[in-house]
Amino acid sequence: MSYFNVRVYGLLINTNSEVLISDEQSGGRIFSKFPGGGLELGEGLADALKREFMEECNAEIEVLGHLYTTDFYEQSSFNDSQILSIYYMVKAVHPLEINFKTEAFDFDEGSLQSFRWIALDKLKEDDVTFKTDKTAVDLLLKQYDL
Repeated sequence: MSYFNVRVYGLLINTNSEVLISDEQSGGRIFSKFPGGGLELGEGLADALKREFMEECNAEIEVLGHLYTTDFYEQSSFNDSQILSIYYMVKAVHPLEINFKTEAFDFDEGSLQSFRWIALDKLKEDDVTFKTDKTAVDLLLKQYDL
């Protein structure tokens, strides 16, 4: 283990009670997670999350509140760092204008990322890949009494 890898993610729920999921391909793997990514040196958590949503979704967001911070050991799936993930509830300032998919890993040609909505009443831990995201799903469902 050589360093900590701080990650920040946003759980965006639309007016149809659906949560936004990002399907991605990186490092020879495919995975589903919440939109977000790595904290850069000198950057605050909220600013990093806003930057990630702008980079990934071309969307301005408002951070509503903290949901969860990793409270167990998690090694990165891509290197020898220890992952520390922080999850926030967020809302879009304006409606998202991206091409939403209905199937996982339905990438447009030349793209390694796609987005889809999953209804909260259908959401389950297996809809995301990583252990930290699965914990966030469980907490989200408890918050909504689902």
